[in-house]
Amino acid sequence: MRLYRIALWVTALVAVPLMAAPPGVSTARAVGGTTPEGPLAVWRAEVVPESAVDSALPFPALGARSVAFPRAAPRPAIVLRTQWRADETKRDPHAHYAQRVTAVFIHHTDTPNGYDCADVPRTLRNLYTGQTRDQRWGDLGYNFLVDKCGTIYEGRAGGTDRPVVGSHTLGFNQGTTGIAAIGTFGRGTPVPAAMEHAIAALAAWKLGLNGIDPTDKVQLTSTNDKSRYTKGASAEFDAISGHRDGYATNCPGDALFARLPAIRKIAAGLQGRLPRASSGVALPASLRNLQQTSH
Repeated sequence: MRLYRIALWVTALVAVPLMAAPPGVSTARAVGGTTPEGPLAVWRAEVVPESAVDSALPFPALGARSVAFPRAAPRPAIVLRTQWRADETKRDPHAHYAQRVTAVFIHHTDTPNGYDCADVPRTLRNLYTGQTRDQRWGDLGYNFLVDKCGTIYEGRAGGTDRPVVGSHTLGFNQGTTGIAAIGTFGRGTPVPAAMEHAIAALAAWKLGLNGIDPTDKVQLTSTNDKSRYTKGASAEFDAISGHRDGYATNCPGDALFARLPAIRKIAAGLQGRLPRASSGVALPASLRNLQQTSH
């Protein structure tokens, strides 16, 4: 009986369900849409509103073998658009979806670093206005944003757990998630530990939904000649890459870019990939033994 209780706790802590097609999304048809990359085929669906309460995802039944223990990561707390008071009348009423997320691109917002974390919702509303009105991206370009206190915010609308196509890395928006660190992280600028760990936790969760190892390489196909790769070219990226890897830019800044190897390792540790992790998140020996006997 004692072993059974331990197994229950482990499953509930880290397991997440396999992702099905989002409700209301027709994966049988692609429709033309306009994005910052020009016309392309996208998955289109009306946005399904999300509750303002940040609730956990449901867990599979005990004994389910569809989700591998070492590849799951818990969903971090996320401040939703309703909570930072996004004006939903400003954006494109449609969300665009890829089939799944296989990579994460890290950005910085190139805004001042001396902000008070309590004022971040106002910063987000300003960014939102600029990217919808001035850039004409239809919504915030980033899927998520993270402040220096480690708070994660929902960026682009469409569902935090869904493969929403953003406007963050020209040529490589399809099948990726864009996470922006709020601030400017040029050479010599310290990256707050809370921000770094929050980015890693978010990346671990998003990649874990599809069993992607944060320390692996992935193949992506360019959709725009203005990226670092011609349209249609396949290129290899780190599963957690910087904006500059896909586009000619200094983003996410030299300091944050230099921290990406550490962020990958932290994310791998949160997924339970212990041999590759050095984040200090190792499981107790008793739980490691339980993990090994479950395979």
